[in-house]
Amino acid sequence: MLAAATELFQHLRRFGFTELEAKCLHVLSELGSITGYEIAKRMGISRSNVYAALQKLVEKGFVLESKGEPTLYQTISIDEIADTIEAHFKASIRYVKEHMPKQDAKRTEYFTVDGDAKVLERIRAELGKVKTEALCDLWSEEAKLWSKALNQAVEQGARILVSAVGASDLPGIQVFPHVRDEAWQEGSGRKFSFVLDRNLAIIGTRGGSEPTKAVITEHPAMVELLIHSFFQDVVLHELQQDSGAKLEDRYGRNFKKIIQKYTTATNTELKRRKKR
Repeated sequence: MLAAATELFQHLRRFGFTELEAKCLHVLSELGSITGYEIAKRMGISRSNVYAALQKLVEKGFVLESKGEPTLYQTISIDEIADTIEAHFKASIRYVKEHMPKQDAKRTEYFTVDGDAKVLERIRAELGKVKTEALCDLWSEEAKLWSKALNQAVEQGARILVSAVGASDLPGIQVFPHVRDEAWQEGSGRKFSFVLDRNLAIIGTRGGSEPTKAVITEHPAMVELLIHSFFQDVVLHELQQDSGAKLEDRYGRNFKKIIQKYTTATNTELKRRKKR
């Protein structure tokens, strides 16, 4: 009960109430019409502070005052409180939108977002603003986490293309699936990237031994790089669909033979240089 009340006070404080005003509202909602003295006695707070808080609530229109001997206080209904707060917030939001200086410049800097919860929420927010297209390169774990935001973008008329590592359940979205190789996520985790409306690039990592991190930018170089990478992946997917067995026989699974051809030579050269 105490935890619920504490959380309630926190929410009321977000709406501009002081902690004492929030506590007064809580007591009045619980007990109905009572005196300021009874409120102060119940909360163990000085009467002068309680009366000051009650007067503020009366001025704001959240509490009714019946002057007499004694003076009684009563809160308006919770629906009225909610409607009043909502009206105030809408008026404030309209004013901010009209008078806040607008940024027309592109976000060409590279902004970092750290922490799992912050990264997940930031990407949900960016997906919520997609107007025409989202190119997404994800593992199945992240595809599941962002599936709701992706489907909402589809409902808003955006084209969503997903290159997914592992089985991904994304109905209504065009998915280019790839077989998982768990070695890919060892150590540095699962990589993900987005290109939103051919304008915003997001790249990051999640899972593994490293903390969740994402980089967000509108820098053309990063946007174009991720676009090219995504469609190269789509081309390879189409080739594997058409000639998968032949390609695997000649080049190995996931073109491993081609990759080894160059990475093995590089590793050998590095070892040779270290011996010198």
